[in-house]
Amino acid sequence: MLDTHARKFVQPSIDKTAGALLKIGLTANQVTVISFFIGVSSGVFFYFGFPIIAVSVLWISGYLDAVDGTMARKTKPSSFGTVMDVTFDRLVEISVILGVAFAIPNVQWALLLLSVSIIFSMTVFLTVGAVSEQKGIKSFYYQAGLAERTEGFIFLTLMMLLPAYVLWVTLLFFFVETFTGCQRLLEAKKILEKEEV
Repeated sequence: MLDTHARKFVQPSIDKTAGALLKIGLTANQVTVISFFIGVSSGVFFYFGFPIIAVSVLWISGYLDAVDGTMARKTKPSSFGTVMDVTFDRLVEISVILGVAFAIPNVQWALLLLSVSIIFSMTVFLTVGAVSEQKGIKSFYYQAGLAERTEGFIFLTLMMLLPAYVLWVTLLFFFVETFTGCQRLLEAKKILEKEEV
């Protein structure tokens, strides 16, 4: 939801950063890889007891993830870049979930439920993107929903900064993610039935 409706407010900053990185010779795919390595360190930092650093690198990674897409659109987007981008996004989320799971074992069952809801929501998202004839600003059809990447980062941040409430934050994240998957599934039915007419 925030990615779709609030992006316009941060896009000027993203455009400037993308331009600066292109000027020094970096490619969109190189920034995707840099973003990935910064992002996956988040779960490691949290596990070793550095939640502020963990949250900081998570958001730096998220910012660079937005920058790399803008860089690709300013140059030449690559299909493999899209694959890397979507895959690395999930691995960053997995890193945080694993970091929390190993650091706070008594909430592992809730984190497992959360992981299942993310798999469900992303399966719908990626399948619709693959089969839909519609294309958006990205190289596939992007389905907006209640929980997009920014909402996910907010929940992951709360999980790391409020360990006393991690169970309730995780369960709320699970319900929001499941709702988003259902929301996308219903939207997909409408979109794809229209395309087949």
